[in-house]
Amino acid sequence: MQQNKYSQEHQQFLKCVKRKKIYIWTIRILLLLLFFALWEIAADRRWIDPFISSQPSKMWNTVISLHQDGSLYRHIGITIGETVIGFLSGTILGTFIAVLLWWSDFLSKILDPYLVVLNSLPKVALGPVIIVWAGAGYSAILTMALLVSLFTTIIGVYSGLKEVDKEKIILVKTFGGNKKQILQKVVLPASFPTIMNALKINVGLSWIGVIMGEFLVSKAGLGYLITYGSQIFDLDLVMTSVIILAAAAAIMYIAVAYLEKRVLKHRN
Repeated sequence: MQQNKYSQEHQQFLKCVKRKKIYIWTIRILLLLLFFALWEIAADRRWIDPFISSQPSKMWNTVISLHQDGSLYRHIGITIGETVIGFLSGTILGTFIAVLLWWSDFLSKILDPYLVVLNSLPKVALGPVIIVWAGAGYSAILTMALLVSLFTTIIGVYSGLKEVDKEKIILVKTFGGNKKQILQKVVLPASFPTIMNALKINVGLSWIGVIMGEFLVSKAGLGYLITYGSQIFDLDLVMTSVIILAAAAAIMYIAVAYLEKRVLKHRN
């Protein structure tokens, strides 16, 4: 009897949680719609200059035009493909190097100041050098995306690895565990939240790197559309590309957050 009562209370709690999530998503969508509605009204009534700021109706017409000539999905696909490659390569390589630094204290002490300097260096300043080294094509864009996210990943993940509870490590050593077992059984599992945060941060950094690269060398992609639109003073094209870019980045972030949720659920 007590078990049934607890089960009903638990179901009520889950319903409340689900209802709260629905409310939150509803308010988010309404705020977004309100933003675009106010933007449209402000442009129609000339509270803002529609030539400079564009307006939702003009951006929608631009999307239709790009859809009809078949270039919309090509530009979106190219940018998303570059971003995913840069995101995965930066995360995997950065995490691997962070593990190496944790493994070798001697190596970490040597490379630490260089990592700080390289992380603080504006990557756009390396643009001309990257173009010379990697060529004026997709390789330069991917290199830019990798550099933007790589050092942040290394520093973030390495800091998480070092902050693992020392008592747990000592306990495993007491039972005869070697360094590989400590890494596998203690350090990596305890650093999972840090690695997932690095993934979330890399979503934004990868988009930044790809768009920076497309600004410099690309002949296709959302960054190219933004550059081309600004050159011919087609602000409708510029704002449309920016909105599509924001939507794509948001979807990618949601996908990473969903992955984190599924992995945490599996671990639990």
